[in-house]
Amino acid sequence: MNDDKDTTMPQDAADMPGEQYEEVAGVERRSLEKVMEESFFRYSMSVIIERALPDVRDGLKPVHRRILYSMEDNGWRSGGKFVKSARVVGDVIGKYHPHGDTSIYDSMVRLAQPWALRLPLVNGQGNFGSMDGDPAAAYRYTEAKMTRIAEEMLVDINKDTVDFRPNFDGSEQEPAVLPAKIPNLLLNGQIGIAVGMATNIPPHNLGELVDASVELIDNESATIDDLLKHVKGPDFPTGAIVYGGASMKQAYMTGRGSVTVRAVAAIEETKKGRHQIVVTEIPYAVNKATLIEKIGELYKEKKLALADLRDESSRGKVRIVIELKKDAYPKKVLNQLFKLTSLQTSFNFNMLSLVDGIQPRILGLQEMLQEFIKHRQKVVRRRTEFELRKAKERAHILEGYKIALDHIDEVIKTIRASKTQDEAEKALIAKFKLSEIQAKAILAMQLRRLTGLEREAIENELNELLVLIAKLEGILADEKEILKIIKTELLEMKDKYDDERRSQIINHELGKFSDEELIPEEESVILLTGENYIKRTLASDYRKQNRGGKGKRGMTTKEEDIIHQLVPASTHDFLLFFTNKGRVFRLKAYEVPAAGLAAKGVAAVNLLQLQPEEKITSIIKHEKDAKDEGYLFMATVKGTVKKTPLKDYANIRTNGLIAIKLDDGDELRWIKKTTGENDVIISTSAGQAIRFNESDARPMGRSARGVRGARLRPNDWVVGMDVVTDAEQTLLVISEKGFGKKTKAEHFPSHKRGGVGIKAAVVTAKTGPIISVQTIDPEATEAILISKNGQTIRLALGDIKLLGRTTQGVTIMRLADGDSVSSIGLISEKPEVEEE
Repeated sequence: MNDDKDTTMPQDAADMPGEQYEEVAGVERRSLEKVMEESFFRYSMSVIIERALPDVRDGLKPVHRRILYSMEDNGWRSGGKFVKSARVVGDVIGKYHPHGDTSIYDSMVRLAQPWALRLPLVNGQGNFGSMDGDPAAAYRYTEAKMTRIAEEMLVDINKDTVDFRPNFDGSEQEPAVLPAKIPNLLLNGQIGIAVGMATNIPPHNLGELVDASVELIDNESATIDDLLKHVKGPDFPTGAIVYGGASMKQAYMTGRGSVTVRAVAAIEETKKGRHQIVVTEIPYAVNKATLIEKIGELYKEKKLALADLRDESSRGKVRIVIELKKDAYPKKVLNQLFKLTSLQTSFNFNMLSLVDGIQPRILGLQEMLQEFIKHRQKVVRRRTEFELRKAKERAHILEGYKIALDHIDEVIKTIRASKTQDEAEKALIAKFKLSEIQAKAILAMQLRRLTGLEREAIENELNELLVLIAKLEGILADEKEILKIIKTELLEMKDKYDDERRSQIINHELGKFSDEELIPEEESVILLTGENYIKRTLASDYRKQNRGGKGKRGMTTKEEDIIHQLVPASTHDFLLFFTNKGRVFRLKAYEVPAAGLAAKGVAAVNLLQLQPEEKITSIIKHEKDAKDEGYLFMATVKGTVKKTPLKDYANIRTNGLIAIKLDDGDELRWIKKTTGENDVIISTSAGQAIRFNESDARPMGRSARGVRGARLRPNDWVVGMDVVTDAEQTLLVISEKGFGKKTKAEHFPSHKRGGVGIKAAVVTAKTGPIISVQTIDPEATEAILISKNGQTIRLALGDIKLLGRTTQGVTIMRLADGDSVSSIGLISEKPEVEEE
């Protein structure tokens, strides 16, 4: 070819005027546009199929599949020794993956990272990186081998279960896909960026995936709703809280959607009285070091009221401590962190994968599981066919042995009469109607197999093989048998490798209320401690005992913490939380975290936006179906009372509303619902009580100060306020040392508000100060008493004696030395209806 001749011009170049081109043999003239188009198409398909996208059947990209196959082929299994990562990388490069060593090593490192994969497929020894984004050590330093679950991906690969293809130079064979006994694509998820497309599939819980697969096997007409009863949502290896709802359901239906992932963070109080936010789980794929750096930048920019920031993470457990300034609002700071940092992220589903190894498709949950089951059907069928073929081949040889043993003398005579092995083989085939394979096996048979025992062993083996052949043929003849095997193997995988779900699923989108119909309506008890820890337990958890019983432990409290209040409520009731600073918040009862009897509960600042030094002092319930009629009547420690219409509290912001304006040193402690015409009893620690009609206190606005309810003597303070709704009601009086009694409400005459009152009980050193005086609701049948040390007792109100005003009462709870009664609650027992 001459240098001055351009022989690579477009096909239509000859038609251009003024130019002549010489035809050259072996050179094709094509347009640059066409060449670029075809080259880019080949490149993009190569990236899509050979590099970036996972196969829906085994959930692996080619590089991951080659790493696992290389480790299996070389015997680097879970039960063996670790080998240098360099050996794995070198073997994969040399045999299967003609790319850079960095890409292969980085892929292997990811397979070993427990914060990247739900169930890692490689067991790494050495530095394999960290959640802070630190790189792994060089492959000459680290070691690796397969995990047990990775071996399940390759089980039966030598039984012709999958297709093999030549490697890049035709010197080796590699699997096109792995047999994969587990739905790995959904189990460990996958992230990949190809040309013009990308995939982003979250990890899931193995047990849930198995249950959903079994549902599909058992019920061919199963819908996405049926599957979502098993698959609750993504289950990230880093845990965190996932907010699902309609968007998550859409993702599982169509393959596209998103969920919000929020870190697990708790607000704790330090010994110095300050608050700190402790983060123990962060969203998936978030770089912890970058997250902490971002929080530090926000502090420097004075966007967050922080005092200190520490990373106390160790041994794979996350712990980020964010100390707040004394005047900071903990809940507000936490919400700012969620808004401004990656403590809250979105995971966008884009469930793209290769179907049949070549076709990129976006699949929903149901389609992915169906493709996996279809793959397993092929694997089990091919495995069965392989085992059947091997069984028939062996049976064929054994049948030849049997013929030879039945005619042993003639066989020996025929062999001895033959001059060569080929002649003996032909003579055996002709005389005994054997196949060539049988004749060769007889000629290779050792003399020891002529013994009687060997003859019996051959016959037994042949009979067993005939049974096996019948079984295998039965499996191949019935697709239901194949599905039954798949189901059995999946349940075996669940038994072996299933573990606890790590991510908590909240089945509604963030910022939207959940459907109450999904939350069971149960009678529960809300417990609040003096240090403002709160929890919800079932009322049935408390065991009924007789008067004078010792009780059982009802709550684990911090040192010097006491149980402050106990409120029976349905899970669907509203709870109004009043604070010592005169503010009110509102939550549904089910929004209070449920916990066992012995659990400590959570700090109230995790639920409500409390100010520094602000604590909940009273909780009242407002039934879900009740109208906003009547009033809230409240009293303070210094005897001030106020009445406000209940409707004024219909809409309460998340940062609370003002309920009463307080004098310096005073605290709001008691609030009750009233009709506007009830009698109110205010009780003091010195055993005094005053009863007056609430009409003496006119209704006031939310921010009003209130009026005097009781005149207090020196060293006396209000210990309780309750409402009398019936003349026949009785008062329950409880003292600090466990003494108690019932006294008729009619023994307390009504006076004008603002007086000193009359005796409600005799207070002595033996009884201790009065801690509670309250009226007993007609529906109330039992009382729960809780001591400072956390002991509880549940007893029938009928077991408590009815006595006069000027008595000290009887012992109703035996207390250990130094212990005292801290709170009491009344339980209304509802009769159970028997079903016909």
